Amino acid sequence: MSDDPGSMATESAAPDGGEPWRLRLYVAGRSPKCVAALENLRRFCEERMPGQYEIEVVDLLENPRLAKDDQIVAIPTLVRRLPEPLRRIIGDLSNAERMLVGLDLKARD
Repeated sequence: MSDDPGSMATESAAPDGGEPWRLRLYVAGRSPKCVAALENLRRFCEERMPGQYEIEVVDLLENPRLAKDDQIVAIPTLVRRLPEPLRRIIGDLSNAERMLVGLDLKARD
């Protein structure tokens, strides 16, 4: 798996035969916050749903028009495309509790 923003990291399909989670991380270059967000996202996915996800990294410095599709207003932003409904989390993704709630893996307390 490459650390190059703009690369797509693909893991295998979900073990239950369902669709893998499709996650898109919007970044702007290799700023420390964007790099941290990617590292935190990879770690979170491997701990919580190994082999059940796909991560697509979109560098808005290279593809600014893609921000309009997912209504991106801040970076880094994570968009959960599948399973539906679409979810967004803004920030460096360092708070695991916020990630669980934001990705709808855990109900809000």
